[in-house]
Amino acid sequence: MQIAERTVASFHYTLTNDAGDVLDSSDGREPLAYLHGAGNIVPGLEREMAGHVAGDRFSVDVAPEEGYGSYIDELVQIVPRESFNGVDDLAVGMQFQAQTGQGPIAVIVTDIEGDEVTVDGNHPLAGETLHFAVEVTEVRAASDEEIRHGHVHGAGGHHH
Repeated sequence: MQIAERTVASFHYTLTNDAGDVLDSSDGREPLAYLHGAGNIVPGLEREMAGHVAGDRFSVDVAPEEGYGSYIDELVQIVPRESFNGVDDLAVGMQFQAQTGQGPIAVIVTDIEGDEVTVDGNHPLAGETLHFAVEVTEVRAASDEEIRHGHVHGAGGHHH
């Protein structure tokens, strides 16, 4: 069976950046399972998965626009430390939900200088070209429930 709309694909992957550094991998874990066509993985990878079958091994380069997006400078802001009232040990790397005019976004603290805290609302991989090495391990028809819910159930997927 080929990967197509309304199929569940399971695959092992290694994700690297332009420098060849491993950013993520399923090595030593269960394969990642997703519902094709439901937007469960980055668009550029999902598009390239289509048509593959169990046993296929291939590489995919995903441009930022089809991965985690371009880096947006306006999502980096300096806010007063008092915005973090109740947080005693504020540190670089901490993540928070920020309320914006467009709704909540996740931000990460990237710098602290005195009473000024720099937060970044970009995804950590925004602006990066993603290099995937993929091995498809299984392709099956999605269940009606998985299609209704928009994600995989069971092994490697979501559990209710």
